[in-house]
Amino acid sequence: MPDKKNILTYNGLKALEDELQHLKLVKRKEIAEKIKEARAQGDLSENAEYDSAKDEQGEIEARIVELEKILKNAEVIDEDEVDLSMVSIGCKVRLYDLEFEEELDYAIVGSTEADPLKGKISNESPVGAKLLGAKEGDIVEIDLKTGGTVKFKVLEIHR
Repeated sequence: MPDKKNILTYNGLKALEDELQHLKLVKRKEIAEKIKEARAQGDLSENAEYDSAKDEQGEIEARIVELEKILKNAEVIDEDEVDLSMVSIGCKVRLYDLEFEEELDYAIVGSTEADPLKGKISNESPVGAKLLGAKEGDIVEIDLKTGGTVKFKVLEIHR
C-alpha cells in the first residue's frame, strides 16, 4: 500500500523543512557533543548523562526519519489558487456557532499541519470533514462523539 499523501500549505512545508534542517545541523551536533562529554566521564554502565544523551539522540533521529517521510509524501496546496466558492483545504473560514452564538475562525489544513489551538483544523477531523464543500450561508451540522450535535453557519470563506 502506498504511503498516505501529506497535504501541506506552503507555510506548513516551510516549517517542517526548517525543523528538519535544525535537527540535522544543530541538534545532531549538540547531542554528539553531549555523548562525547559523557563518555569522557568514564564508566558508561552507570552514567545517567550518557543514557540521557543516547535517549535524546534516538528521539532526534526518529523525528528526522518522520519528517523525511512526511516531506517525501508531501502534496502542497497553493493557497492563492484555492477555490473560494466553497470550503476546501487551504482556505480560511469564519463560522457562526448557532448554540453559543459566537464567531469562530479556522484554517482548513491537512492532518500533518493541524493545530486546533492555533485555529488550524484538519480536513480529516469531524468538523473539517463536514465543512468541506460547504458554501457561504450553509448551515453545517456536526455529530459529536458524546451523542449531540453542533451547528455552524458558514459566514465567510477567504484566504
